[in-house]
Amino acid sequence: MSAQVPFSGRREVRFEREPARRVFAAELREARHQFKEGTEEKSPTYVLLPTGQRCNRVFVVGSMTEKQRQGEQNIFYRARVVDPTGTTFVTAGNYQPEAMQQIARVEPPAFVAVVGKPNVFEAPDGGGVYVSLRAESVTVVDRETRDLWILDAAKATLDRIDAYGTTEDSKRAGEEYRIDPALFRKTVADALAQMHL
Repeated sequence: MSAQVPFSGRREVRFEREPARRVFAAELREARHQFKEGTEEKSPTYVLLPTGQRCNRVFVVGSMTEKQRQGEQNIFYRARVVDPTGTTFVTAGNYQPEAMQQIARVEPPAFVAVVGKPNVFEAPDGGGVYVSLRAESVTVVDRETRDLWILDAAKATLDRIDAYGTTEDSKRAGEEYRIDPALFRKTVADALAQMHL
């Protein structure tokens, strides 16, 4: 007989961890539309990809070509991670102590796998909009892992393109971006062509 749990009268809202989407830098840097789902304080914030999928977390693999440490009291790291399609900017500060320590230990250039939350920012000087990843984890990997990620990201991108126009998010992306998602087929082809370079 199972024990009865007393009802407290308060409904507990649980948030499941969102899957980390595999996205090439070329697509991520075109993302502009960010939105919050729900009204709770901890409701997830999403970035809508131009190929029509919302993402709260992103998984990228590439070469960390440089990193910068900033601040004395509030230490903050900024790093550039380059995949075959472009650059993703990665950040970690005091609120991400584990990721910050992981970045601190990397000696560029090195292949890294990064899981992080995408954020859309407007440049303070009005120089446009950019996307960066607030790192949750940064792990040094080998070239084979990078190549496997390219294959996975290519498949995920093509799947999003094939599903474009059939989901609410992809219809919304059509309104927000007015970009032909087929353009990202070239991104996939370019990435696969550079895989062994």
